[in-house]
Amino acid sequence: MSSAALMRFRPVVLLLCLAGAASPALAHPAPFSYLDLRLGADGVDATLVVHVIDLAHELALDDPARLLDPRVAAAEAPRMYALLTPRLAVDATGALVRPEFRGLEVLADRDAIRFALRFVTGSVTGAMRVRSVLFPYDPNHQTFVNVYEDGALRHQAILDRTRASLDYFRGTPQGRLAVIGRFVAEGVRHIVIGPDHVLFLVGLLLLGGSMSTLVRIVTAFTVAHSVTLSLAALDVVSPSARLVEPAIALSIVYVGADNLLVTGEGRDVRAWIAFAFGLIHGFGFAGVLKEVGLPPSALGWSLFSFNVGVEIGQLAVVLAVASVLEGLRRQSAAAGRRLVVAGSVAVIAAGAYWFVERVFLGGV
Repeated sequence: MSSAALMRFRPVVLLLCLAGAASPALAHPAPFSYLDLRLGADGVDATLVVHVIDLAHELALDDPARLLDPRVAAAEAPRMYALLTPRLAVDATGALVRPEFRGLEVLADRDAIRFALRFVTGSVTGAMRVRSVLFPYDPNHQTFVNVYEDGALRHQAILDRTRASLDYFRGTPQGRLAVIGRFVAEGVRHIVIGPDHVLFLVGLLLLGGSMSTLVRIVTAFTVAHSVTLSLAALDVVSPSARLVEPAIALSIVYVGADNLLVTGEGRDVRAWIAFAFGLIHGFGFAGVLKEVGLPPSALGWSLFSFNVGVEIGQLAVVLAVASVLEGLRRQSAAAGRRLVVAGSVAVIAAGAYWFVERVFLGGV
């Protein structure tokens, strides 16, 4: 969910919580907690608002309403601190820092308790990672996180059972370097673990050609996927993965079949093929990037860095594959031709398998 969406929906969530709190039965209005983080000169100050039903469940208290009595809450404070301390952490220097609790306040009108806490991290100059798994007993529980810098709200996110951490990058030179390092690595990693994109490139390279030809092919693919990656990552265009992933598989089948049909005459159109299908592959890259999470304060740097990482991974593949293929062709032209046929059949088979898996076997 984008930060703008969170800004719009948070008041609605709060109203729902307040409406539920008005119920005399103390019904759990929604499984939410709220964590506000304020970056300071020598650490991170925070407030955490937690519903008494969640606390009572974890503390094995029969009546959650008892925690709304300030005296009971004060008596249970040590147990609540011990419960929550290992479930919250901030990493700003390469080491996890647990919170130091500074007190609590009963919010009777919200059936909740607000905790004051502090993370002694030193100055957060670059990146900060926040980890939170507050109430794993409830699979629907969510923690709304707000990050403030210089008194202004800079970032919002929701943590739950599927996303237990968030990264915040400050708008400083150190923060930009942290963004670049993180997303370049993610781009390279995706090429390494994304065999469909690699196989598409390999299929395009099987016929060989001059270095300038191979550069044009890779450049066309890069330009195309960069365009759709950016559009999808920014939610301008977001086609469903149920369409994108089978289309990527079909692009691999097409490249393999095209290799077998080429007669050696006519213009080499592989660059155009790379561009056309690169548009589809860009949507696939975007799906991965969204899972990683784009920092709203550094959208441009993160998109650029991810593309650079993808390009580094692609170039490594291209150099390795092109070198091997060229070496084989120099030793034996016949062996080179057989390799094109065998390689293209393998590309077709892999693409067809992925298509069937993604369409009929629930592989998306």
